[in-house]
Amino acid sequence: MAPLCRKDDSLLLCVDIQDRLLAAMVEPARTRMLDNTEHLLKTSVMLDIPVFYTEQYPVGLGPTTERLKRAMPVTARHFDKTHFSCCSADDFREALHDTHKRQVVVTGMETHICVLQTVMELLDDGYEVYVVDDAVCSQRMAHWKSALHRLRQAGAIVAPTESILFEWLRNSGDKHFKAVSALLR
Repeated sequence: MAPLCRKDDSLLLCVDIQDRLLAAMVEPARTRMLDNTEHLLKTSVMLDIPVFYTEQYPVGLGPTTERLKRAMPVTARHFDKTHFSCCSADDFREALHDTHKRQVVVTGMETHICVLQTVMELLDDGYEVYVVDDAVCSQRMAHWKSALHRLRQAGAIVAPTESILFEWLRNSGDKHFKAVSALLR
């Protein structure tokens, strides 16, 4: 049985959400991914969930989009990379281990390349991985669908943003419930 996502054991990982890559993503997937990643980031700030974010070859692909950088906690950890998997970025695995979190919630681009390779390696490292299906995208819908199918088969938990947010909250009595609910309207 797959576990529920727990705020006290979660880390949010935003993979390569960079302006030059964003320009290649199709609508409405691009906007949906940005909106939902922003909701996850804002909620992670409220709930004190650590955030890591990566940039694939930032010299060529530019920085993380400013909209999401503004939503990140000041404690967000940044990793540059040239490998497709985030796990190959300098110090990434050590930094993740040092958080003592066992669940990694993943958003970003592209689902069938960097997200997929990262998730496969995180699963191999023993993490519970949640791929937020409406907060990841690819240039082609067929690639996105194929990657999500493959990730499910590999043992990742694929779920929408709202599922993750309300699993983090667990209870409508949580002091952040109204603020999180307002993000989704």
